[in-house]
Amino acid sequence: MYDYPSKERYTTGDLREIIRLLRSPGGCPWDREQSHASIRKNLIEECYEAVEAIDLGDKPLLAEELGDVLLQVYLHAQIAEDEKAFTLDDVTDGICKKLLTRHPHVFGGSATRRTRTEIDDGKGFVPASESAQVSTGEEALASWDSAKRKAKGQAPGSVPMLDVPKVLPALMRAQKVQGKARLAGMDFPDIAACLIKLREELSELEEALQSNPEAVPEELGDLLFSAVNAARFAKADAEEALSAATEKFIGRFVRLENELDRPMTEYTQVELDEIWERVKHQKSIIV
Repeated sequence: MYDYPSKERYTTGDLREIIRLLRSPGGCPWDREQSHASIRKNLIEECYEAVEAIDLGDKPLLAEELGDVLLQVYLHAQIAEDEKAFTLDDVTDGICKKLLTRHPHVFGGSATRRTRTEIDDGKGFVPASESAQVSTGEEALASWDSAKRKAKGQAPGSVPMLDVPKVLPALMRAQKVQGKARLAGMDFPDIAACLIKLREELSELEEALQSNPEAVPEELGDLLFSAVNAARFAKADAEEALSAATEKFIGRFVRLENELDRPMTEYTQVELDEIWERVKHQKSIIV
């Protein structure tokens, strides 16, 4: 049992110490039992809850959810420190160096970086690349990506693609991989070409449905991948677009239910389609 001081306002230093105590021999049995793998899903869930707070525009809720995300970061860092792998200071040091070296358009050649080999060998620093001039957000992202590839010793191509985490949502991962292909020099000339490819993939899916059922999953995947390409050229986020479409569908489905005077299963599909077309233009009641 620890007698931790009561304060009017706590700091990140307090959070670090509280987590250390929770993981200590006299702390919480559950916290002591955790590993990086055992709380892996917790980190994902807390990030999604923070995203939901952003979507809701709820600032107090966002502050709370960001605290939950911060807890996961500090807990993982403490687990690593207990294992003598790395510390929270190492995490902070790493992200500071990354921000300095990947913003040459802000910090110029004054920033320093270490290559992966030098980190492994415990050697010193090498100068960052010369300052890059950017004037738009898109140019800044390109500068970031260039600095990232230089830091990792990567040329544009398959290696950056392989670095895209497989655990990302499928649409998000596809869009990132396509972006890497674009940087390597392989891309459609314009969105019109994307749409042509999209129609081709739809045709191939229709053919598979008629004559080769085993190929349907693959053709469906190709269709979705092509749809993501179209989203990328339209400067839309495929993941967000699908989420918005899902919410729209739920809203319309609820409005359809409100129009029914008997169980849905007692209506014909034609009747439901007629009601659906009518409720499409009603205001959603989903918040």
